[in-house]
Amino acid sequence: MSSRLDALCSLRWRLALGLLIAAISYWLYTHPPFTSIHRGEVLVRTDALNGTAGVYTVGTVLALPGIHQVRRFSTRDQVYRPIESASAMGPAPFQSIEGLSIGIDLAVRWSVDPTRLVQLSREFPDNLNDDLVRPAVQGVIFPLFARYSVREIFSSKRGSIQQELMTELKPKFAAMGLQLRGVEMGKVDLPQDYRAGMEKLLAEELETEKVRYTLTLKEAQVKQQQLEAEADKVRRQTAAEAAGQEQVIAARAQEETMKHILPFKHKQIEQRKLEAEADKVARIRTAEGAAEARRIEARGEADSRQKLADAEAYRLDLVGKTNAGQMEREGALITHYPLLIQKTLADKLSDKVQVIIAPTPVAGRFIGANLIGAQDSAGSSDDTATAPPSRGASSP
Repeated sequence: MSSRLDALCSLRWRLALGLLIAAISYWLYTHPPFTSIHRGEVLVRTDALNGTAGVYTVGTVLALPGIHQVRRFSTRDQVYRPIESASAMGPAPFQSIEGLSIGIDLAVRWSVDPTRLVQLSREFPDNLNDDLVRPAVQGVIFPLFARYSVREIFSSKRGSIQQELMTELKPKFAAMGLQLRGVEMGKVDLPQDYRAGMEKLLAEELETEKVRYTLTLKEAQVKQQQLEAEADKVRRQTAAEAAGQEQVIAARAQEETMKHILPFKHKQIEQRKLEAEADKVARIRTAEGAAEARRIEARGEADSRQKLADAEAYRLDLVGKTNAGQMEREGALITHYPLLIQKTLADKLSDKVQVIIAPTPVAGRFIGANLIGAQDSAGSSDDTATAPPSRGASSP
């Protein structure tokens, strides 16, 4: 029995532990102890046990419920606009030095100083724009605008007013752990009647400024024309002086040049005279040489002709002697061989006929016996030699 009670108790404890674990798991699932840092924000985690704080800009941070207190701050620029003061007929318009109500579209850009988040994160309220920025800005802008007139706020002092707002708000924001990025003044809302008068006055001032500007421009143009005329005059004088100076320099240079040119011209004249004399002498010598050459040529030609005549006479004498000797030899040959006349005549008649002249053979003999040297006796050969000639056979 006791064993059954122990087992039942053990089962109950196990069920209770399982339920506890399931409850813790469900709670952790619905309330995870981690938080992520989004883009454009910074996270400050404060430890409730020891009071330390840490600043995180990226990643996932452990945040245990009841132990860690987590606050998120935007790192982007934020803008505060006093909407109730944007219109002259609004609930809280600005007052000028004349006591007129005016509305100004004012924008104050600010951001959290990340270097002082650890120090001031516990003191920062939930809505920084309403709880910190608004009181600081209103405490400065109302007294500041009350020191200026409507005309100065509307036109001439806008830049200086913005600079004063920056100068007065910057230390206040720094003391609260904020950074002032800029102050911008937009549209200035005036009362209807005052706006009409102001616009008319500004139009007249603009017209006056336009006339003044036109007069100033005309004066500047007149001065410019005067200066241009003076400059043109000075330029012409300078040009005339320069031209005169150039002529003087040119005349001096020409004079100096002529000093060198005249001796050179004289030298050229003397040189040309000498060259003419030399040319004359050279021509005379050339003529004399040509005449002497012609005389020498004539003598040579005469000598040559004389020698040619002597040579021709000598040649004719030799030719005559040679012809006489040849005729004498031919006469002796013809006398010895009278048949050569007939042979020569036959050769002249035709170059295709061959003529052989032989003595008349003895009766009953072969016609060519004398040609082959067959003779009967010495007496017969003598008879043949003295026999009258006759035509022999002719062969083509």
